[in-house]
Amino acid sequence: MDRLQTLEVFVAVADAESFAAGSRALGMSAPSVTRGINALEARLGARLFTRTTRRVRLTEIGERYLADARRILAELQAAEDGVSGAATRPTGVLRITCPTEFGRLHVMPLLMEYLERYPEMRAEVVMVDRVVNMIEEGFDIAVRIGSLPSSGLSALRVGSVRRVVCGSPSYFAREGTPDSLEALAGLRIVASSNLNASKEWRFGHAGEHAIRVSPRLTMSSIAACIEAARSGWGITRVLSYQVGEDLAAGRLQAVLEELEPPPLPIHLLHSEGRGAVAKVRTFLDFAAERLRANSVLNPSPSARLTD
Repeated sequence: MDRLQTLEVFVAVADAESFAAGSRALGMSAPSVTRGINALEARLGARLFTRTTRRVRLTEIGERYLADARRILAELQAAEDGVSGAATRPTGVLRITCPTEFGRLHVMPLLMEYLERYPEMRAEVVMVDRVVNMIEEGFDIAVRIGSLPSSGLSALRVGSVRRVVCGSPSYFAREGTPDSLEALAGLRIVASSNLNASKEWRFGHAGEHAIRVSPRLTMSSIAACIEAARSGWGITRVLSYQVGEDLAAGRLQAVLEELEPPPLPIHLLHSEGRGAVAKVRTFLDFAAERLRANSVLNPSPSARLTD
């Protein structure tokens, strides 16, 4: 097994956290993959994985080596793409990362349409509610919601979303529609326990108003929080794209809109600048057109959902 193939084997096992699953992904035998990893560790003089009966995990050294391996393979793929014509024709694998709900609602529909248009393309999508290091983890494109820190990445703005407090019309008819932040304290609150959730809700143009909320119900799923609000059980606070159809259809009603903080921008990030290969460039153009035409993400000035 040459060094390049060994790197591919190492990355496949690291991604699958399994020698057997990694071998299947590569179309190789499990013993060959095991021998390749053992030989790699022997050559490096370092253990890259810890092994148990159920799975394998990267060691700290293995984590660092994985980042370098991904970079080397990506650079080689870019070089081959340039020779094979991928600089002008979209081919290969497009790796995308995005927030979970945004991916489900907005990325997957347009991505399936994109793959229908470009039959030589394949895609891998990782939906996760954390900031992913695109370069280290080998992604071509990332969807980011919120202000962007300074970086060497190129950003394409495609819309914005609001943080909205909402509940069903039946709930507000029964409990009363809150007309102040203090009035929220008397309502049943359903909150998300995801990584970005906070028990302090901030309002106002600069976040100058804040209230401490005590949820009656906390769930890890944003979709479940929305369903609880939709059923009339209580109120929740989510991003407007997550309830855009519910608000438009009247299943949910936003309250205290005049106190909402400024909208959060949505960007598509990539690292290749103007020289992006065709698979990145064509997807950016395609996705930007679709997302900018979405009335939930880019409402007209006269619409109820305004920036």
